Amino acid sequence: MATAMGIVLVLWASAFIAIRAIGDDITPGALALGRQLVGAVVLVAIAAWRRPPLPRGRGLALVALYGLLWFAGYTLVLNLAERHLDAGTTAMLVNIAPLLVALVAGVVLREGFPKPLMIGIGVAFAGVVLIASGGVGPHSDPLGIALGLLAAVLYASGVLVQKVALRTTDALGATWVGCVVGAIALLPFLPELMQIGEAPPSAILATAYLGVFPTAIAFILWAYVLQRSPAGTTAAATLAVPAIVVLFSWLLLGELPTLLGLIGGVLCLAGVAWSRRPDPRRAARQEPARQRAAGE
Repeated sequence: MATAMGIVLVLWASAFIAIRAIGDDITPGALALGRQLVGAVVLVAIAAWRRPPLPRGRGLALVALYGLLWFAGYTLVLNLAERHLDAGTTAMLVNIAPLLVALVAGVVLREGFPKPLMIGIGVAFAGVVLIASGGVGPHSDPLGIALGLLAAVLYASGVLVQKVALRTTDALGATWVGCVVGAIALLPFLPELMQIGEAPPSAILATAYLGVFPTAIAFILWAYVLQRSPAGTTAAATLAVPAIVVLFSWLLLGELPTLLGLIGGVLCLAGVAWSRRPDPRRAARQEPARQRAAGE
């Protein structure tokens, strides 16, 4: 699962860079719809090949809500935020979401608050603060900050709803249905998308890239990991995304990180690594149950 999570982090980090790079060429609504349509086509093709069971009943309702929150709402708001903020600052704001997920999942989903997770979140959040205070750029557009925080809330809500949905639904089935729901919700932006031919070829290719890789492939892998791991721990891993975005911004967009940004990136990665350590106390509590199961 570590490999799958690593791929997700890199692909989602690359999405911040791609959105920032083509933000002046394609409107936020058209980009969101184009991304989800491409992702939906890829996911439906994979589903037709693998034939996963369709979500039903309450599971279907939760998947539809997850699609609205994440594939539609989060994607659109993220595109809007990156019109006002650089990629690194946006990634920092959005990645407040894992903290919200860990806190809510600890109470509502009864995942508790394992000590390694809490320490790791604290270390990673310190890194995020350093990135915010001097990591990438001087942008402080109030509207952009508000949009970044709204994206974080939508992201966290989507993760929590998805985690509950995955208790009764197949990961691939939930992903392709959620993406289709998101694409349908974004159809009001179809007239804007119809003008995409006027955009540079590089912007069109970037839109296709966003649909295939950060959407279709990354979300399948994400659902696979989330279905098998606690929501708080899984979401905490994405605290590494701002660090990766800072590096990509430096290499691809020329947004040079400061010393604080570099230190913050190291802290983010260290915090994620620590958060994924096993909790000795939890393992000790679970050992008797495993022994009884083995005896039976």
